[in-house]
Amino acid sequence: MKRFFVIALTLVVLTVALYYGYYYGNQYWIHRYDVLILRQAEIYHLDPDLVWSIIYEETYFRPWKKGKDGEIGLMQVTPAVARAWAGETGMRDLERQMNENLPALMHDPERNIQVGCWYLEKSYDAYRDTPGAEARMIAAYNAGPSRASDWNRTSEGAPPLSESDFIARIDIASTRAYVISVLERYRKIKATHMGIGQDAEAQRRSAVPSPQ
Repeated sequence: MKRFFVIALTLVVLTVALYYGYYYGNQYWIHRYDVLILRQAEIYHLDPDLVWSIIYEETYFRPWKKGKDGEIGLMQVTPAVARAWAGETGMRDLERQMNENLPALMHDPERNIQVGCWYLEKSYDAYRDTPGAEARMIAAYNAGPSRASDWNRTSEGAPPLSESDFIARIDIASTRAYVISVLERYRKIKATHMGIGQDAEAQRRSAVPSPQ
């Protein structure tokens, strides 16, 4: 009986250790680029939670990943987008590096996030005043700005499409699923961060002594 108890207790301890090891290991994995994401998102006036959610969907934070159509790195930047970014910087040395070894440059996590944010900002500029702008931005990032513009088009004088109506117009099943998935994850992490912020604020206020 004692031997059975020891074995059972050992199994419980191992199970708990494995669970927490997986949990904290996973948390490290999906948040180890948070500082880079925050830095580049601020530069390009983007919500870092949205950038994080796109990276989660694109590569699950694997900087070495390469797409079937040549997309590279964390945000699956295409060579065409990378070269357009390099050309816009006006830095000849950077353009030369891009031409000589584009994959090496785009596999660098921060450089990849920088270019991905640069590209995403263009959609932000196009839809920033539109209700449900995030859905348009995500669709444009996945399927290209021209397709997103077509899906967003309304007749003259008509009100803008709601987010759900815009998503319903997406006629590429993989893009529609992509938009829905990224939005769900974005709203989940946004709610988590808001909850943490509210808890911290409540703790701060409770620590302030009341006036006598």
